[in-house]
Amino acid sequence: MTDTVYDMVVLGAGSGGYAAALRGAQLGLRVALIEADKVGGTCLHRGCVPTKALLHAAETADAVRGARALGVDAELRGVDMAALNAYKDSIVTRMYKGLQGLVASRGIDLIAGRGRLAASDAVEVDGRAVRGRNIVLATGSYSKTLGQRIDERVLTSEGALRLERVPASAVVLGGGVIGVEFASAWASLGARVTIVEALPRLVPGEDEAVSKQLERAFRKRRIAVRTNTMFESVERHDGGVTVHTQDGKTHDAEVMLIAVGRGPVTADLGYEQAGVAMDRGFVTTDGFGRTSVPGVWAVGDIVPGVQLAHRGFAQGIVVAEKIAGLDPAPVDDALVPKVTFCEPEIASVGLTEARARQVHGADAVTTAEFNVAGNAKSQILGTQGFVKLVSLKDGPIVGFHAIGARMGEQVGEGQLIVNWEADADDVAALVHAHPTQNETLGEAAMALAGKPLHNHG
Repeated sequence: MTDTVYDMVVLGAGSGGYAAALRGAQLGLRVALIEADKVGGTCLHRGCVPTKALLHAAETADAVRGARALGVDAELRGVDMAALNAYKDSIVTRMYKGLQGLVASRGIDLIAGRGRLAASDAVEVDGRAVRGRNIVLATGSYSKTLGQRIDERVLTSEGALRLERVPASAVVLGGGVIGVEFASAWASLGARVTIVEALPRLVPGEDEAVSKQLERAFRKRRIAVRTNTMFESVERHDGGVTVHTQDGKTHDAEVMLIAVGRGPVTADLGYEQAGVAMDRGFVTTDGFGRTSVPGVWAVGDIVPGVQLAHRGFAQGIVVAEKIAGLDPAPVDDALVPKVTFCEPEIASVGLTEARARQVHGADAVTTAEFNVAGNAKSQILGTQGFVKLVSLKDGPIVGFHAIGARMGEQVGEGQLIVNWEADADDVAALVHAHPTQNETLGEAAMALAGKPLHNHG
């Protein structure tokens, strides 16, 4: 194998890496895929997929609690975490086996071992060189720990997914996507949860109106929210932890989850030594994944920007197509759809209202909202929230923002609207099926076009 010179050597088999490998092989490239752990990376094994399985179980628990209000005689007698974990793990295992088979069927050489960039055309794996005309760096990210020791009391998301019990209480440090998803799941499964967030609002990357709605919904669910609050220290004791914040307050809980973001896995991998330009541990690239070193590319969470599996997946495809001589469009982070799978769900794509006013000028932007209280399906589901469209006056819609039950399923149309630069009249003319959550998007577009039907006013 050391005599082989591949067209593409991919270091890391997470979402970005395996997408690059699969697309490259599909285009006739000779591909090697190097992975120290398992194909699928963090997303499949320790992130997106198992977390959403946990959240679905939490949603089911909430449905059982509310069943009697619907005339269904059901009672939630408890949560069997062993069975829940078995369900979660079975999904991961099926997806993993399917992905392994897919990689094998494409003729990709899967090389097990820890790789290190040795030169612009070589990755060293356990003492042997794997050579390629192009090297794709896709080593992913890790959970930040704030310098804290991680154990059974102080957890990251990986440890939280391995818990064999539902904690009676939890302090969640961080009100971003990971933090609110775990807070939501644990609260639904019976835990008492407090979120501590240093910034002024939860999910700070979302539109401010969405953040406010989420905070209202969480407080209604008795999830305590402490924004503008800085973490200071944590004490472990037999009963759990005591979390100290810089406002002088303490918060007692069984566990503390650190959910303050993820850092790039780039240290001690030879990147800087090979001349790859870096920025605070991230690999800098152009819009097509090219690094400062010719023939070396980078995708996914090690590239500055939104850390989402589907963004890395899309970047992997772009890089493979560029290497194969095609002319793909670059991945624009502003046009990548985002979904936060808490209850209520959050979905967005494009510019927030605040960002749109910064980019285009305050007087050039207009918005419209549709409150889901006027939607029959939302009433059936018992959800609250809204759809908000951000548009240029007499121009295209540049942002879609939604919060409410199953709103993640609406982000597809939101992405098409924003990416294809539709205006309010374009969307208002479309027929949205009744009764669905999808109608809320149509109603928001009708309001934006100046012809609201179910909106008041």
